[in-house]
Amino acid sequence: MNFFRHRPFGLPALAALMIAAAGCSSADDAPSAAVPRPGGAVATLCDRLDRVLPTKVDKLGRRDPEPASALTAGWGGDPAIILRCGVERPAKMADAEADGVEVNGVGWLLEQESDKSFRFTTTLRKAYVEVTIPAGRTADGMAPLVSLAPSIKKAIPEGIAD
Repeated sequence: MNFFRHRPFGLPALAALMIAAAGCSSADDAPSAAVPRPGGAVATLCDRLDRVLPTKVDKLGRRDPEPASALTAGWGGDPAIILRCGVERPAKMADAEADGVEVNGVGWLLEQESDKSFRFTTTLRKAYVEVTIPAGRTADGMAPLVSLAPSIKKAIPEGIAD
């Protein structure tokens, strides 16, 4: 997507633009995640989840992605484990052949992405919570889900999300 009209920049303007872009954020190396936009009760549940999430997941310290939001959380560095609360119901949940796992009382839909990362989305909860475990961390197996299960059970009641 191109946000700029094509105009030739003079060298001073280009230098100023590059300096401004380089200094825009002190969190340039922070992970990033698209922020879901749930409404009503789901947003309230996600806010509750954010308040009870662990400071460590699979021995990795919490390091939230940009932009900052109570709907997203992260642990570790490059690559980070990312949690997003209030995501839409994945289409794959309608597939009777979809892979699922249960970890410490929380059901998850399991999807392997083309980049070899794994995306897990809670099932049978009042809000969908998605956890992405990047390819560089998949050797940890489902350990991150073990760390997150108590918080999810505490904050997101069982049931069907609207």
